[in-house]
Amino acid sequence: MPFPIMVALATLIALAAATPTIPASIHDRQQEAPTSTLAPCAQVSVILANNNKAPATVPADLAYECLGTIPLNVTSAKAILFEIPLYLNWQSTLDVLKNPPAEYVEKVQAPVDILAGLDVISESIDSGDITSEYQFGWQLYKLFGEAHDGHLAFILDVIGSVFLFSRPLPLVSVSEDGKKLPAVFSYYDVLGVQFKNVSYTPSHIVKIDGTDVNEYLENLSQDGSLQDRDALYNNLFYNLAQISLGSSGTGTGMFTGGGRGRFSPLAANTTLDFANSSTTVIQNYARPQVSFTNVTSGEDLRRKIVYDEGSVGVSPPPEKVNPTQQSVPEEVAAIPPGYPAPVVPGPSNLINGFYINAPGYEDVAVLAVPNFVSSSYNELRFQAASKQFLAKAWSEGKTKLIIDVQANGGGTILQGYDLFRQIFPNTDPYGGNRFRYNAAFELVGQAYSEVASQYPRDAGLTNYTLRSIQTSYFDYHGDMTADGKPFESWHQKAGPYDVNGNSYGAVTRWNLTDIYLPYQGGINVTGPSNLTRWQPENVVLLTDGYCASTCALFAEMLTQQGRVKTIALGGRSNAKKIQAVGGVKGANVYQWGFIREFPRSAISLNVTLQDSVLKEYEFSRVISRSYSDGINVRDAIRKGDDSGLALQFKYEEADCRLYYTPEMTVSAAAIWKAAADAQWSDSSKCIGSTGGYHSPPYAKRASRGETTTLSPARGQIHAAQALKQFQALENTFSIETEIQPSCDGFMQP
Repeated sequence: MPFPIMVALATLIALAAATPTIPASIHDRQQEAPTSTLAPCAQVSVILANNNKAPATVPADLAYECLGTIPLNVTSAKAILFEIPLYLNWQSTLDVLKNPPAEYVEKVQAPVDILAGLDVISESIDSGDITSEYQFGWQLYKLFGEAHDGHLAFILDVIGSVFLFSRPLPLVSVSEDGKKLPAVFSYYDVLGVQFKNVSYTPSHIVKIDGTDVNEYLENLSQDGSLQDRDALYNNLFYNLAQISLGSSGTGTGMFTGGGRGRFSPLAANTTLDFANSSTTVIQNYARPQVSFTNVTSGEDLRRKIVYDEGSVGVSPPPEKVNPTQQSVPEEVAAIPPGYPAPVVPGPSNLINGFYINAPGYEDVAVLAVPNFVSSSYNELRFQAASKQFLAKAWSEGKTKLIIDVQANGGGTILQGYDLFRQIFPNTDPYGGNRFRYNAAFELVGQAYSEVASQYPRDAGLTNYTLRSIQTSYFDYHGDMTADGKPFESWHQKAGPYDVNGNSYGAVTRWNLTDIYLPYQGGINVTGPSNLTRWQPENVVLLTDGYCASTCALFAEMLTQQGRVKTIALGGRSNAKKIQAVGGVKGANVYQWGFIREFPRSAISLNVTLQDSVLKEYEFSRVISRSYSDGINVRDAIRKGDDSGLALQFKYEEADCRLYYTPEMTVSAAAIWKAAADAQWSDSSKCIGSTGGYHSPPYAKRASRGETTTLSPARGQIHAAQALKQFQALENTFSIETEIQPSCDGFMQP
């Protein structure tokens, strides 16, 4: 049977495989395009004017056709291409991306020369191959995406501000028993089997749009922002940790249009072929992000979304769709679906402490950290929750600790430092990082450091202007050298230093005792309120590969300085080892507007810089066309590593790999039990890995065949409780994802 059948929430009815029925929750989103001689954008306008449902949707192919009619302003496009390198010069990996290490190319991603790619786009405009704003924006989006750096992005307004694309069917990749190779199933089928409400035998998907399912999904996954291919593959699917984050996560998976998937244009339909020879066709749709009132053409739409290129300043937000027509995701419940009640709850499900309430796991604590927060409102609450839980767990006899960072795209940098200190209070977190040297970087630092040197270090506590200077990276007094000493000058900090033929600033470290630390990094790094002693062999880091940014920094300290082992979940359908950290491993992201302000401010501090390279930023307009953007300004550098290679380009396999099973897609506790078993009881459960500390090396075994059926849930579930759990998970399918601007350590979903 293809994906499951639901005519009412109370009952799942098995129908014949040849006559599948789309559940009402999906069917409501189907929208046929009217037969019309109107232009595509005018057709969209008519559909939306006659649609009183929320969320308002239009056929995906019609949305794509509409986008293609937005005419290209060649002058504006060329100005954007001229200005982009001003910001790319701050990208810390710009040089190495052109010629990365051989292992990175073999196992991770291909090289990319972004500056050369801009020239290719410019030539395509000149040749007439690019004639619409959408073509231009999509080529830029794809070029930046080839870097597979979640901190690096330039998403033009026509890509993010008009339509977001969706498929209505979440998928999962699961192993029947944790040993067989995973196969791809409809998540509706998994729900039906897990909650024992179906009598049919679900079948796995073998083809999507006529292409082998694994090949199709692996190719699709490359549109994601992660670098590791197994992490990218995981991000296609429904994931409880992402769901716990609500709209700030990647929703129900990239396949459905969650995360970066929402930008990928779709055809009218997606065809799914199942192993039982049945076929299902689902209709794809697009969600408008701007009002189409009085829009009859691509020219009309352009006037609504594109800021006047003749003006200087920040673009006003586009006119949004009517609130009655746009989807407003439900607030995530106090306890996320699929999770038990936390022992110590944190803010907004960004951190929660759990115990595993099952025989044999009495000494295990779980700290779930799907985000390191990027909001000042939650920063102190986050820090307090972690302290409270770790102290409580230790005092109540929990000697083993699982740190679950599934879905963690980063957040406030120093939260990662602080959590590391809470677990290992006697270890000084290293966190080495460096900027790419460029002319603007040099001049800004000269101007800032000169002014900052004229005042005591604490003079800016009551003077906002001075504080903004003295808390900046460009005041050399704030950071430490790699060996923990103060810098003596801006020149010592800035260099340039030649590293493998490229120019960088010095390797620096955060000064965790600096008086300005809360202004620089959001919090003070205090470590634990008591001296608990978690033993490295009794701590394990659990990931789905999504770990990025601040999470990657935390993982680096935990594994390299704390000597903690890692368990990675999921991955492509093979029996090979996979990485634990698959997201961006850069140490800091700046938004483009944030970068632009440094040259402007430097000129105001030193008027002689008006005739320098900094003047090019003064009237930069590229940001007015940005839906979202970012630059990774700092490489992360490993302690004691003399190679000079940024962590972004290091390939490192997890100590243990586990497949997701059907139960793990509906129960976080099932994941934690499997991790505890593999780490402390039976390392033979690991796929192609050595497992826990106390087990002998484990040789990689051959595949035990492919998953063909779905295992039912363990134990009996009361019918009413099963229905409640089913409804809670089904209700999450309406979550829509959104960009979260940040200037710290957060990878945008």
